Amino acid sequence: EVVAASGDAWFLRDDNVAWSHDPLPNTDQAKLPIVVLWLVLGAVFFTVRMMFINLRAFPHALAVVTGRYDGDHAEGEISHFQALSSALSATVGLGNIAGVAIAISLGGPGAVFWLWVAGFLGMSSKFTECTLGQMYREKRPDGTVSGGPMYYLDRGLAEMGLGPLGKVLAITFALMCVGGSLGGGNMFQANQSFEAVAAVGMGFGDVQLADYPWLYGVFLTILVGFVIIGGIKRIGAAAGVVVPAMCGIYVIAGAFVLVVNAANVPHAFAEIVGQAFSPAAGFGGMIGVLATGFQRASFSNEAGVGSASIAHSAAATDEPVREGIVALLEPFIDTLVVCTITALVVVVTGTSVSGGGIKGTMDAFAEVIPWFPFVLAFAAMLFAFSTMVSWSYYGETSAVWLFGEPARLPYRVLFLVCCFLGCVIQLENVLTFSDLMILGMAFPNILGAVLLSGKVKSALDTYMEKLHSGAFSRSQA
Repeated sequence: EVVAASGDAWFLRDDNVAWSHDPLPNTDQAKLPIVVLWLVLGAVFFTVRMMFINLRAFPHALAVVTGRYDGDHAEGEISHFQALSSALSATVGLGNIAGVAIAISLGGPGAVFWLWVAGFLGMSSKFTECTLGQMYREKRPDGTVSGGPMYYLDRGLAEMGLGPLGKVLAITFALMCVGGSLGGGNMFQANQSFEAVAAVGMGFGDVQLADYPWLYGVFLTILVGFVIIGGIKRIGAAAGVVVPAMCGIYVIAGAFVLVVNAANVPHAFAEIVGQAFSPAAGFGGMIGVLATGFQRASFSNEAGVGSASIAHSAAATDEPVREGIVALLEPFIDTLVVCTITALVVVVTGTSVSGGGIKGTMDAFAEVIPWFPFVLAFAAMLFAFSTMVSWSYYGETSAVWLFGEPARLPYRVLFLVCCFLGCVIQLENVLTFSDLMILGMAFPNILGAVLLSGKVKSALDTYMEKLHSGAFSRSQA
């Protein structure tokens, strides 16, 4: 998730809760990055191809994730809920806190509307890639499983007579995933969580963590190491506790701010929708606002990137489509719930978010809850921690696919070294490269998923027929 940006701030006038602004020079010449356009086009394709699965399967997704279709005999290592939590822990993070403030800083409130659109469409991408992850996962004699884009790109396209293309796409994806997991999924998270903790003066007695980044680095490395050494089962167990807790705290605090500013909420929604289509900067500005919203949503929920299918491949189920349906909840929770809370808090409080970033969000919450920046700093640490443990599994799975089982331990050691380094060194160039690698994963993943979408559609049709005929009993996976 990228959190560096620039642009003039938007401000809320006290008299009528309407947004006014200085010109946003970046929006007039804004262009939609190719990778973001690729993600959005893929999401539109999957939404139409799967006949708006993001709408028609939503109630069933809630039933599945609450355990009503779990079984004791399905192959896999973690439950539907733990798989969802593991994947969410990699996406619900600092981008939800800082990234939304950046979107508003660059594109005004209207960017939030396009963030919603991208999140809604992204639900179909998540469904498709996570269903494929289950369909082509590898089941070992010891009961463990592995899956993800490298598996379905390789084996799935080979079944279609496109073996050489599939192999190239799979290797490209796996290499990018390893690189991205060490940078954006690790060092960036460690660095930003330290910055958040240091910003509010956390420490022990006279010892301020801001003065001892290595101390925080050691603490975080030990914490992450304890979880990742236990593999996906321990990661799933940790995510199943941390993700609901941190999302709950954040949403409750945001809801409190919105209740205090209840009179401003309708106006905030009106400005979000109005500025999405009629920004003062004109048509060029509208394109800039649209690009900003799509870009922040793509960076936040990672729909189409393919990473989440690695976690969902480990879920215990005999129905690949069912796990894909669970996965479509991720962009909804990440973008349409958590990001929306951040956006509304920033808009209704009228906080200046010039430059964006986590400080803008902290200032917005502090308008109503003066002590909340301390809680937000702690939440940032949890967000970073959960993101890191999930990305460690993504990178490890990719490394083992590329180089075999002997790569597992060296990768874990390298991941922990990078975790420590992320707290103590400047990362700008490393992270720019890493972010490109993470988003670059979308190119081979979406291309392969589009080619394999016919298999997913066929499996979906069969599954829905069985569901509607009552063939699936509750507590059956």
